[in-house]
Amino acid sequence: MNKKYTYQLPVLVAEIGCNHMGDMSIAKELIELAKATHANYAKFQKRHPKELLTKEQYQAPHPYQPYSFGETYGAHREFLEFSQEEHRTLKDYCREAGIGYAASVWDATSAEEISALSPDYIKVPSACNMHFEMLEILRDSYRGDIHISFGMTTRAEENQVVEFFQESESTHRLVLYACTSGYPVPFEDTNLLEIVRLQESYGTQVKAIGFSGHHLGIAIDQAAFTLGATWIERHFTKDRTWKGTDHAASLEPGGMQKLVRDLSATYKALQFKPTEILDIESKQRDKLKYRKS
Repeated sequence: MNKKYTYQLPVLVAEIGCNHMGDMSIAKELIELAKATHANYAKFQKRHPKELLTKEQYQAPHPYQPYSFGETYGAHREFLEFSQEEHRTLKDYCREAGIGYAASVWDATSAEEISALSPDYIKVPSACNMHFEMLEILRDSYRGDIHISFGMTTRAEENQVVEFFQESESTHRLVLYACTSGYPVPFEDTNLLEIVRLQESYGTQVKAIGFSGHHLGIAIDQAAFTLGATWIERHFTKDRTWKGTDHAASLEPGGMQKLVRDLSATYKALQFKPTEILDIESKQRDKLKYRKS
């Protein structure tokens, strides 16, 4: 069997992010809903806004006031944050619910705090993949896997990131994601063949290649899987009309459940015939196959 065409069922991540709107009860409900859809992980985000933002950025108004949870952008971001102990609570809640916990980190302090919780993996969002102080913490002080999105990233920057992990022979812990940074992303800008390019460029060096999608619907995730993405990450919410910037590019529980169903169906279909004539074909062959007398 050609290894190029050997597939495993992809790992599906329900990216809750900040869709909990700063409410722990909503966060827990989203964990339960993600588990009910049979997603493998519920993923959150961790930021320290005063560390991540400049003073000007912190004090500026939110660029779209109807989505703001505070008088300034900094206050908005603070409102959406959970503490390290609250993330510990979320991790414990995920364990009790029977789904994996993970988080994206946006700054060095957040990297240290989430590392201390020892999740299976920590994600580096596209916006922070050149934050080498943070990457160093994850590389040298955290033993789990490190997932990195390559949205809005040049190929030279991609090489810098991979070479940084090569320095400590840590690339076996990397999962690299093809990603387009937009909310939502038109289909023509998802550029799924980037999955193939990442596989050809880094597939022998890293643990896996994934796909982080911000598009609408679930159709092209099947193509991402077929092209070699073994991790599929989609934003997840209970209601796409809720207040916030990510809900519109998120899947609701029904959509996530259908995505799980369709990925499973695609996985079952992605194989060669084990015999030239399948059992299911034999009766039809006897009945319908033309044979010259």
